[in-house]
Amino acid sequence: MKFNLASPEEIKKGLTTDIYFVRTKEILEQKGVKVRALAEVTSGRLPRNWPWAVLCGTDEVAALFEGLPVDVYSLPEGTIFTPEDLRGVRVPLLTIEGIYTDYCLYETPMLGFLCHASGVATKAARMRKLVGKKLLIAFGIRRAHPGISPMLDRATYIGGFDGVSSLLGAKTIGKEPMGTMPHALIISLGSQQKAWKAFDELMPEGVPRIALIDTYYDEKAEAIMALETLGKRLYGVRLDTPSSRKGNFAELIREVRWELDLRGGKHVKIVVSGGVDDTNIKELSEAGADAFGVGTSITNAPVLDLAMDIVEIEGKPVAKRGKLGGRKRVWRCEACLGMLVLPHAESQPSCP
Repeated sequence: MKFNLASPEEIKKGLTTDIYFVRTKEILEQKGVKVRALAEVTSGRLPRNWPWAVLCGTDEVAALFEGLPVDVYSLPEGTIFTPEDLRGVRVPLLTIEGIYTDYCLYETPMLGFLCHASGVATKAARMRKLVGKKLLIAFGIRRAHPGISPMLDRATYIGGFDGVSSLLGAKTIGKEPMGTMPHALIISLGSQQKAWKAFDELMPEGVPRIALIDTYYDEKAEAIMALETLGKRLYGVRLDTPSSRKGNFAELIREVRWELDLRGGKHVKIVVSGGVDDTNIKELSEAGADAFGVGTSITNAPVLDLAMDIVEIEGKPVAKRGKLGGRKRVWRCEACLGMLVLPHAESQPSCP
């Protein structure tokens, strides 16, 4: 049995590159051209007019180039960056230097690592910024090829999520997997109360008792049922079907919070999932949600538009039209956090 997924060995062999890089390598080698080239990775306009992004995926880039006679320099993993500096110059996120034919086949997979992971990490960071310190859990691996679930989960963690639901993703970030219960458990056992009691009876004490409360009845009614069933052992309730209330998810959260508080359930956390995005998460948080399970919107985060361009050949500045040639250095002001890109030979600047 074979899944439609490139193996690490196939990626390292350059089999996930574009054909024109193979032809370029063949032509240069046949002509005996072995030029030392410095290339840089920069970002174009960010998706949806985002003002900033999070760099992610450099760990896989390092693994890609391991053992090759090239030098790779990068901004640190998790760096928040703007596509352009304070003066409008594109910010080099990563540079690679060596004989061009030694690394030309790897431009495609390198950009794939960075563009995808950085998009996910940026979406995660935007949500973190909107909800402050509230709990964020990645629930989205079912919306993507399972072969990349560790990458997706790691990127959400780099972007600021507290945890992930998948086993391998949790192992990748060195955490225990986090989750609640599915509707299937309740349906299989025949009732909500049976499922909640079975979960409480059989799960380890370290697993929070979070009851799913939208299987058969109104969420408000099931929240009351869960509190009556588990009492003080009930850590939280999860609401997963906002469409059942015609999108008025915030009002539903307020209702559940009110009813729980009336009955001595102020200790019970409200966890929401299903359709949570950076466009509505702030409203849900302000309505009283304590934690968020984010699925489709984080898995399907828009990729970043990164590109690699040669900017130096044999120590001499070069560039295609629309790019700035030469080796560069990136500075960041400690006061305003603005970025400034200067020719590599210039000394440390003052913030403009």
